Amino acid sequence: MLVLIIWQWDWVSYGYGQLSGGARVILQAKPVEEVLTDPAVPDSVKAKLRFVEEIRQFAIDSLGLNATPNYQTYFDQQNKPICYVLTVAEPYRIKAVEFSFPLIGSFTYKGFFDLEKAKQEAQLWKDYDTEISPVSAYSTLGYFHDPILSGMLQLSEGRLASLIMHEMTHSTLFIKNQHEFNENLANFIGDYGAVRFLAQRFGTDSPQYRSYQEGKVFRERYIQHFNHGKELLDRLYESFTDHLPKARKDQLKRRLIGQILQQSDSLYQDLSHVKKRSWPTDVNNAFFVGFSTYNSRRNEFEVDFREKFNSDFKRYLQHLKAKYGR
Repeated sequence: MLVLIIWQWDWVSYGYGQLSGGARVILQAKPVEEVLTDPAVPDSVKAKLRFVEEIRQFAIDSLGLNATPNYQTYFDQQNKPICYVLTVAEPYRIKAVEFSFPLIGSFTYKGFFDLEKAKQEAQLWKDYDTEISPVSAYSTLGYFHDPILSGMLQLSEGRLASLIMHEMTHSTLFIKNQHEFNENLANFIGDYGAVRFLAQRFGTDSPQYRSYQEGKVFRERYIQHFNHGKELLDRLYESFTDHLPKARKDQLKRRLIGQILQQSDSLYQDLSHVKKRSWPTDVNNAFFVGFSTYNSRRNEFEVDFREKFNSDFKRYLQHLKAKYGR
């Protein structure tokens, strides 16, 4: 056992850090019932906690997502990110470096509760493109009871509904080593469920429903734009030869990525409720890998749902559970 620990020390150390970070969140999370009776907790927080339970119950009753003990506790992040993910990509291909984990398989990113450890890991991949991003929520895939995070409560009603249903999808359907499939499916179900929930809860003429639909228009434009941008980058990288100097490759790469980001300004046209994103100066292939992981296949699910199942969601989910369920 000692030899095994020494041989796999990096993974043992990483696993301990993740377990201790996750355990801290779980152990410090308070039952929602307790929070709701605490006079020190603002009424605005209590209202959002009740709203999360409405979302959760709708996802179970109306969509057929699994009823789990998730989102029955509350963890106050103290206005800090809950954790971070490191994405690593090849420098001249939109291809992720995959990280393999016991039991749950391979992922296109690696999570950290400690930002400094994420930065240290990124340094090990200095010849690759890397990106460290804060995380708004995560799923333990049913291994533990996921809490409501205080950061979630800052989201709009529609984005909160979509997020909760996205994460609940992971506890309902999860295919080992198929991270892109899992995330695109969860995005599709989260979006579909949010629209239905908002229509039922607030009505289709409500500001909440209209704002979410406007955001959906933006997301569809965003997906189309960056899928096209990814194709342009793929073609650029395919044109690179071994004789082309690295400096020239980097110049062409930076120029094209800059153009893709600059042209994204047009996506906000006529969308007054969508906040414009500001881009950092170091966007690279890792961003496009993350984008693909969550968005490149969403239309596949929408087409199947509409054309093969006549937009009957419960029948579609039953099909997915039968085919992919755990």
